[in-house]
Amino acid sequence: MNDRASESLQPAAHRRVRDATVNLAHGSGGRAMRDLIEDVFVSTFDNPTLAALEDQAVFALAELARHGDRLAFTTDSYVVDPLFFPGGDIGTLAVSGTVNDLAVCGATPLYLSCAVVIEEGLAVDILRRVAASMQRVALDAGVAIVTGDTKVVERGCADKLFINTAGIGVVRRDVSISARNARAGDVVIVNGYLGDHGAAILMARQQLALEADVESDCCPLGSLIAAMLDACPEIHCLRDATRGGVATVLNEFAQSSNVTIRLREADLPLREQVKGACEILGLDPLYLANEGKLVAVVPADAAERVLAVMRAHPAGREAAAIGRVEAGDDGLVVMQTVFGGQRIVDMLVGEQLPRIC
Repeated sequence: MNDRASESLQPAAHRRVRDATVNLAHGSGGRAMRDLIEDVFVSTFDNPTLAALEDQAVFALAELARHGDRLAFTTDSYVVDPLFFPGGDIGTLAVSGTVNDLAVCGATPLYLSCAVVIEEGLAVDILRRVAASMQRVALDAGVAIVTGDTKVVERGCADKLFINTAGIGVVRRDVSISARNARAGDVVIVNGYLGDHGAAILMARQQLALEADVESDCCPLGSLIAAMLDACPEIHCLRDATRGGVATVLNEFAQSSNVTIRLREADLPLREQVKGACEILGLDPLYLANEGKLVAVVPADAAERVLAVMRAHPAGREAAAIGRVEAGDDGLVVMQTVFGGQRIVDMLVGEQLPRIC
């Protein structure tokens, strides 16, 4: 567990829940459930909107309008196995993933919900650790977790813990980001090493005798994207490359914009450990999941400016230009290989690794 997350766990003397594990009473709607919610979630997420324990969170429209002129709303569910892995856990994933889904449309993420489905028998301390991780990332991302829900199911009806987070943000007035906006001449940029999350999960499952020091890249990207938009409000396309990896995102851009995207294999930022694991297992790192990586398509005259601000940010120090958009209506992604040839980089079919997030 991350040390910073452990610091925010309540001292035992202040805990309302004395049970070591979650039981069905904790999902019954009665006192046991309220004690669990207040002990684990309300005390950890620690904001007045959640502390009111209403069935909804209410916000002033004037406060929302201060950030922009359009509302962004997203939701995602997290079922990762294992719950804890190098570089993060299901809680860091849940907050980072939802924050990033808001940020890539040019929104300022503001509020999240948190709904949990808990398998009977889960250790309460595991739930506390996950909640602490969620709050740590929420504080880093500048968002508040303001409402939620708790359900408990019988043993065998779930796998320990599933989390759903929904998020609300407000889109800046000066941006219009869409997968349909790529234009010939645009530059394709990523913010760092690709495939780290997928490789970290693979190693954490210990299904193969591989040893590599790889941590998940899981992190919120809101502040990085805000800096990029300050430098270039005209960013054309922007998306976080989660399941399906960078290859799937670029295929979505190419098909939506009716263009060809040409990548340069030599320019792809990949750790040697990730490349080695992929070679052994027959995987393509372009399809590996990421949880802290974005793909941006920007006008050519703004590319160096955007790269400079990205490299000045902790989440973008290894940012790189990896290709260009070319004219054409075939919707293809083409890789220029290190051997001088080229190959089609198609949309991912199926799943390389299940339950990756």
